[in-house]
Amino acid sequence: MSILGTPLVADVVARLMQGANRLAAGTIARRAASLLPEYRVRTREIAVPTAVGPARAVVYLPSGRDPAPAVHVNFHGGGYVMRGITLDDPLCRYLASEAGVVVVNVDYAVAPRHRFPVPARQAFDVVRWVADHGGEHGWDGARLTVGGQSAGGGLAAAVARQALELGGPPIALQVLHYPPLDLAVSPADKPSPLAKPLLRPWMGEVFDTAYVPDRSARTDPLVSPANPADTADLTGIAPALVVTAELDRLREEGARYARRLRAVGALVEHHDVAGADHGYDIDDTEETRTTYALMARHVAEAVRV
Repeated sequence: MSILGTPLVADVVARLMQGANRLAAGTIARRAASLLPEYRVRTREIAVPTAVGPARAVVYLPSGRDPAPAVHVNFHGGGYVMRGITLDDPLCRYLASEAGVVVVNVDYAVAPRHRFPVPARQAFDVVRWVADHGGEHGWDGARLTVGGQSAGGGLAAAVARQALELGGPPIALQVLHYPPLDLAVSPADKPSPLAKPLLRPWMGEVFDTAYVPDRSARTDPLVSPANPADTADLTGIAPALVVTAELDRLREEGARYARRLRAVGALVEHHDVAGADHGYDIDDTEETRTTYALMARHVAEAVRV
């Protein structure tokens, strides 16, 4: 562990990263809007009540004639530290257009101000609210899927776990896109064949420490469901599409969780994106379009009446 693994230092670096991200917000938004330009849908903002205060969300509306389409709740990435709701704009537009679902893209609470378990609990609050209030907002909360990229995928997995343990709401599919699922393993012990992968060990130290400073808590099932310390029976958990990237430092924990889900009959598919690193879909490439099409197909099939 380096000095970045101490909570005080990790918090300072995390806040500096958040500041840089805010300065780049306009550039990020313009870039996201330019990707997959043929997919255009109507959007509106809502505030979802949660135990830690309202969570802002952008709702993407499909153009179909279904008066109450199914709904997909999306959680963005960013190491549980960065706010990045606009990064997922291309994916949300794609899913609304191709899967025909309402997409609720959530701007959830992040560390270090809101450490674990706050984001995981808030994410579950959002999903319960979405399931319960569809009639007021124009979607069918009984036909519900969840998903996320990177840390958002970790939150989607945590939502599915809470739904299993608390008796709902029913989730038709969880879409986990290159998720971190084992924070108990040091980032330095997660290799990549690339000389300069997107995720560097120092980044992992900052993110993991800011989110879960107590190392003994990093085996919690809502943080590290792929860690061997979690031996609970997952029978009945929401079916999952797990997407990993071949060159990503997080690939092995994603594949490990996919195997665990397969063992209880909850794995719909594990798709490994060949030759890709973490965050490969920030560009409009063939790999991005292929993966998004796979996600859309599985989401549409999961909520089909």
